[in-house]
Amino acid sequence: MSLNYDTLKSVFFKFDPETVHKIAEITMIGANCVFPGSLSFLANKCVINDARLQQNLLGSIYNNPIGIGGGFDKNATMFAALTALGFGYLEFGTFTPKAQPGNQKPRLFRLVEEESIQNAMGFNNDGSQKIKQRVEKLYPNVVPLWANIGKNKITPNEKAIEDYEVLVKDFSEICDAFVVNISSPNTPNLRDLQESEFITELFSKIKPLTKKPIILKISPDLSHEKAIKLSQSAVANGADGIIVSNTSIDYSLSNSPKLQNFGGLSGKVITQKSREIFKAVADELYGKTVLIACGGIDNAQEAYDRIKMGASLIQIFTSFIFKGPMICRDINEGVLKLLEADGYANISEAIGVDIRK
Repeated sequence: MSLNYDTLKSVFFKFDPETVHKIAEITMIGANCVFPGSLSFLANKCVINDARLQQNLLGSIYNNPIGIGGGFDKNATMFAALTALGFGYLEFGTFTPKAQPGNQKPRLFRLVEEESIQNAMGFNNDGSQKIKQRVEKLYPNVVPLWANIGKNKITPNEKAIEDYEVLVKDFSEICDAFVVNISSPNTPNLRDLQESEFITELFSKIKPLTKKPIILKISPDLSHEKAIKLSQSAVANGADGIIVSNTSIDYSLSNSPKLQNFGGLSGKVITQKSREIFKAVADELYGKTVLIACGGIDNAQEAYDRIKMGASLIQIFTSFIFKGPMICRDINEGVLKLLEADGYANISEAIGVDIRK
């Protein structure tokens, strides 16, 4: 399978990455129609059902800790295929109240030699009403669904909370958790909202609107002190979890000739940066909230290391593009071997073990 994907990747990587993503989306949407039973075949190959990976978190059952991060399935069109590929949960979006085209193209770049991506998409999406119509037909899903919500580009920061309120109201009955995105670098001034005062006001407004968990996603470019303070403020005001982290605009991390001077970096180039800020936040908040690790995770050992650092769940994105459709299975199988080697009967025993030592 890896050889087949390497061959396919060598062809796909000759084309514009956004075009390839669209092809992948169309393929995922139509796979079961064109080839009946194909998703069942995929699920048999990719889904790992092992009680040692199962957790009861955030009001839902997670059969394994690996989720697809926001930005891959922006418009909630690929749930069936992504579920068949073995993900333990799916995050759709980021979407906004009104449809918007996103930033000017080209806005997605492969840094192939570094197994990384640089994106400046800008919350391009079909808008909440179209996405709501899709999700209503599919919820509840076999695995938990997280709604990643953002503000429209044309919404001024002083009215940003209104956008988040609208989205929480509209999706409260058709998702299993919300992810508040104020950390994307691709919407002008969005990261300016990463302040404790805004977080306090935001959560005071949106928490009463839903019984579903609300998770805050933070930037890896914050100082560790600010990341901790922001996360503490979010948890104190009702956040049920923290995702560490979004993409980075620290361009010193890459030596690629394809590097642009705009857009957020993801993939291997941010592994170390993301790991370090996750550790800083986890050392302070482990046991006080659910921690989700994201950023440069592309193998079982890296996933397991972050689990031991305090992550209950893991998110991948860029590694899915570079490693292929079997990555979820490979990471889960690898984590099971690492749990067994350390003598743990369940993943919950390994979560935060490095902090508890």
